[in-house]
This record gives sequence, C-alpha cells and structure tokens, in this order.
Amino acid sequence: MRIRDILHITDRRQRQAARGMQAFLVLMLLAGLLLRSAGVVVNALIGLVVTFLPGILERDAGIPMDAGLTLWISAAVFLHAVGTLTIPGIGKPYANVWWWDHLTHALSASLVAAVGYATTRAVDIHSDSVSFPPRFHFVFILLFVLAFGVFWEVIEFGIGLAASHTGTKGVLTQYGLEDSMLDLVFDTVGAILVAIFGSRQLGEVIDALTARLEERRAGP
Repeated sequence: MRIRDILHITDRRQRQAARGMQAFLVLMLLAGLLLRSAGVVVNALIGLVVTFLPGILERDAGIPMDAGLTLWISAAVFLHAVGTLTIPGIGKPYANVWWWDHLTHALSASLVAAVGYATTRAVDIHSDSVSFPPRFHFVFILLFVLAFGVFWEVIEFGIGLAASHTGTKGVLTQYGLEDSMLDLVFDTVGAILVAIFGSRQLGEVIDALTARLEERRAGP
C-alpha cells in the first residue's frame, strides 16, 4: 500500500498541493528580490527549480512521476525554504521550531535514499552479473545517505565559516555539533523508511530505469 492510499489523498489533491507550493516559492522569490535578501532568493530559487524536476524527468527521460512522488519532492524543498523565512510571531522555523530541522532532514534524506535505492535496484534487475541481496540494499541505502549527510554538514560548515570571515550572512546555517549529530540521526530515519517501504513507493520508477538500461544494452 502506498502513502497516498493510507492518507486517502487523491492524485488531483496531491497535484494541487504541489502547485500551491510552487506558487508560494515564486512569491517568496519575488519578496526576496524586493527585500534584497540573498538567503531568501537562493533558497526560494533552488526550491523552485527542484519542484520542476519531476516534470522534466517524466518528459525527457520517460521516468514516471506520479502525483505522490511529485508532492514528496515538492514538500521537501518547500519546507526547507519556508524554514529560512522570518515568520511574524515565530521567527525562523529552523531556529525556533524544535522539530522543523528534524522533519526537513528526514524528508530530504528520504529523497537521497530513494535515488540510491531506485538506481541500485534497477541495476540489480537489469544485470545478470550483478546480484544485490536485500540486506545489501538496506546497508547501502544507510551508508549512501549518511555519506551524503556528512558531505552536506561539511558544506554548511564551510558556508558558515566563509560568511563569518567575510562579514556576510550565510545562505545555510549550522547550529553546532549537537545539531549536526541530530541531523545525521534524522537522515538515518529517512533512509530507514525508504529501505523498508521503497519497493512499494518506487516500483514504477525502478521499472522505468530498468527499461532504460535494457534499451542502452540493446543499442540503436
């Protein structure tokens, strides 16, 4: 059973939610330009670009992106972008809402895990000379996500360090060692969820990737 079946959300509602997030990111981008806020502009622009990736992958690569996957991707970048805003009465969610950072890291990590899982599963199905046992998939996804998570924390640290030396405001903020460790914990949570439920949520994507690999092997 897929997540959308559990939540009883129709494809139409999911697409409407994704479009609403895109519209908000456009407004956020315009506001950032008017206020000359580099952080708001960069986060809104990157988030907006990512929300268009499902349509590009479906159109140009033939990878099916149903409403659930589109909403999944859009929600991850949308929540990250909103977390950098200063909201009246709340401030920045990343700094003042204790669970916000955990949620966004788990969501983002689940996307990274989904890419790793779908790719290795497609290669496993496609190639007769490669065989990945289920335990390997589970361990690989965890290691893949943790490696990406460590890389991301290094980027955050580097940006923060550069900002402090130049006297500018960093686009990304790191709140110390404890925050980094908690980020990696929730990265792991996202990876585990994909490792357990990935085959149900990503079946069509895996089939499409396998078909592309078969086409490449068959040649022109």
